[in-house]
Amino acid sequence: MKIHDVEQGTPEWFALRAGIPTASEFANLVTPNWKIRTGEMVESYLSRKLAERWRRSPLAGWSSGPMEQGSLREDEAIPYFEVRTGKQVKRIGFVTTDDGRWGCSPDGLLADGTGIEVKCPEPQTQVKYLLSGEIPAQYAAQVQGSMLVTGAASWTFFSFCRGFPALMLTVERNASAIDALVKALESFCDHLDDAYSELVHLYGGEPDKDADLPGALGF
Repeated sequence: MKIHDVEQGTPEWFALRAGIPTASEFANLVTPNWKIRTGEMVESYLSRKLAERWRRSPLAGWSSGPMEQGSLREDEAIPYFEVRTGKQVKRIGFVTTDDGRWGCSPDGLLADGTGIEVKCPEPQTQVKYLLSGEIPAQYAAQVQGSMLVTGAASWTFFSFCRGFPALMLTVERNASAIDALVKALESFCDHLDDAYSELVHLYGGEPDKDADLPGALGF
C-alpha cells in the first residue's frame, strides 16, 4: 500500500486517479455476486481509462455532486461518526497498491488499520438503506476494493443523512470477492497496457509529456 498525500478533489488527486482503475469504479469489472464482467461495460471502462492515461487527466463526467457530498462528509458526517464512536478518522487523499496499478480514495483510515466509506444519500435513499440494514449492492465492490488496496481486514460503511438515524455497518473482508477483484483487475490492467501500446503505435509515439492537454476540469 502506498499513501499519496494529496487532498481529494484537487488537480493532483484527479491526476493520480486518471488512467488506473479505482475502487469506486470496480463495479464496472465485477458484479455484486462477484462474477467477472465481460461485454460493453468493461469495454467502455477500458476506453475511458485508456483515454485518461493518454491525456493524463480525467474526462468529462465528473459532476459537482461528488464534491458537494465530500463537503458534507467533512462538515457533518465524519465528525458525527467520531463523536458517536470515539474513533478518530484520519483523512487521506489517495492510496495505490505498491505497483500503482489500481487504487482507492478512502474517506478515512482508523487507528486499528481499517477504514471507512461514508455516503450522504437523499432522505428517501437513507430510509431505504436503514430498512435494508445491509450494505447497498452498488457499493460492495468499492468497499471490498478498498480492503484489497489497503490490506484491511474490515471496513466501516457509514451512511449519514441529517435528521435521520445513521447507518453504520462493519463489512468483513470477503475472500471470494477479493479473489474475483484481483483476477478482474489483473486482466483489465493487462488489456489496458496492451491497448495503450497499440495507441502509441497508431499515433507514431507517445504524446508529448510537456504538451498542454487540459482535462475536463480545466487543468
